[in-house]
Amino acid sequence: MSRLADDLSVALRLAEAADAITTARFRAADLVVDRKPDRSPVTDADTAVEDAMRAVLAEVRPDDAILGEERGGTLGDGRTWVVDPIDGTKNFLRGAPAWATLIALVEQGQPIVGVVSAPEFGRRWWGSAGAGAWVAKSGSEPRRARVSGVGSLGDAYVSTTDLNSWVTYHSRERYIDLVEACWESRAFGDYWQYCLVAEGVLDIATDPIANAWDLAAVQVIVTEAGGRFSDLDGKPGFDHGSALATNGLVHDAALDLLRRG
Repeated sequence: MSRLADDLSVALRLAEAADAITTARFRAADLVVDRKPDRSPVTDADTAVEDAMRAVLAEVRPDDAILGEERGGTLGDGRTWVVDPIDGTKNFLRGAPAWATLIALVEQGQPIVGVVSAPEFGRRWWGSAGAGAWVAKSGSEPRRARVSGVGSLGDAYVSTTDLNSWVTYHSRERYIDLVEACWESRAFGDYWQYCLVAEGVLDIATDPIANAWDLAAVQVIVTEAGGRFSDLDGKPGFDHGSALATNGLVHDAALDLLRRG
């Protein structure tokens, strides 16, 4: 087994450990919810999942660094596991099933492995550098994920996470310009919209504010599915504070509208 394939196996093992905890705590009557300094919610499930993943990595990848949403860390020049124990915590604590665990391995600043596990949806997406992107439903064989062939904004589906975030971090008018240029708009939000771009269900997913742990895993999946991933200034990468993921064909046109003015 190649090192990259072995790393993907480790990421999938982390997903299994996470799913065991999140599914047990989802809709639990005794779920403990706190607020972090930025007022975003965190549950006891978030911290338990990250601690479990860190324990696995300490066993099988003791020399690798870790950056997690709940326990911190930094991105170095070497190998760093970037994890979001529950992406979509607000959905999780309200009992909505649209949440997932995000796991990425970043090497020399580039994500090379990405796994997204959404157990309440019964779906898992993954990708690794040069090996494509894949999606599987529970009990079914994996299938290759590929972006759409939509070539114009007038035929495109676009999604974001929260319209209010555009007011605070960018420009709601710019996003509305993009919506009006597209055929349909949705708000699937968080990890899900990026995975849907990889599957060819959506053509554009974008957020004006996002962290490295929100984006590292989905960048691998989108790009390995044939798409393009950048920040809102067009700079490639997952760690610039914003995100635009597309099928590649409509990327420049979407950027032009988001940067207008």
